[in-house]
Order: sequence, then C-alpha cells, then structure tokens
Amino acid sequence: MSRRTRLVSSRPGRRCRDDRGSESVELAILLPVGVLILAMLVIGARIALAGDRISGVAGIAARDASLARSAAAAQQIATASATNALADRNLHCADVQVSVDTSAFGSAPGAPAAVTVTVACTVDLSDIGVAGLPGSRTLRDSATSPLDPARDLS
Repeated sequence: MSRRTRLVSSRPGRRCRDDRGSESVELAILLPVGVLILAMLVIGARIALAGDRISGVAGIAARDASLARSAAAAQQIATASATNALADRNLHCADVQVSVDTSAFGSAPGAPAAVTVTVACTVDLSDIGVAGLPGSRTLRDSATSPLDPARDLS
C-alpha cells in the first residue's frame, strides 16, 4: 500500500502526486551517517578496551625493574616485563615504548630511592577503514616503585 500526498491547489481537478521513492532517498542520505556513527562507536570501544588493558602494565614493569641490581638491568627487565604483560593481556600494539628513569640507582643503599617506568602503546585503528578518522592512538601508563633499600650493589 503506497502513501499518497495531496497537493493543495487553487485549480480544481489537479491530479494527486505520490511520493514513491522518497524512502530510498532518505536511506541514501542517512546510511552514511549511520555507518559513521557505528565506526565511531567501534573506535571508542577499541580505545576504551586498550586503555583498560594497558592500565597496570607500567606498575608490573616498575616493580620488576626495582628488583634489578643495576640501571642497565632495570631497563632490560622493565622492557621485557612490559612487553610480556601487554602480550598476556592480548593487546596488540603497533609500537611499544618503555621509558625507565633509573637515576635513583646511583643513590647509596639504605637511602630512599625509586624507579619510574612509562609505557606507551600505539593502537592501530586503520583497519576500521573510515576515511578521515585517525589511523592510530597512543595510550600511556606510568608507575613508580621504590628500590629495595637493602640492595647490594656488588
């Protein structure tokens, strides 16, 4: 059953005009908007999920680095620990950067000192395939862990 619209006219006997095909035009206009909204929801969900998964990775890396005997070992341990934690959480990063502040390793044993680790993970969004949207998003997590005051530097 088709919908018909009557035109108001001053001339009697004018024929009615139907609006067949207007639904197709409306769909053609609204479909790209709907696809864009859906893509934005997917991107937002992916960023939120990745942000949730990266949370705590720097804490794990900082805790492991604080047990190291030297600054060089702390850097290696923190990088390996962060990479493993990201893999365990099934977070696929296009680029992982681990920055370790090891300046406190120069302090004397017994003095309060801490190691700080910052993990940056670049999440790839280009596979969603909507033109004009960003291709990636970098998420960061940072944590500080105290060095063992009874550590042996030998």
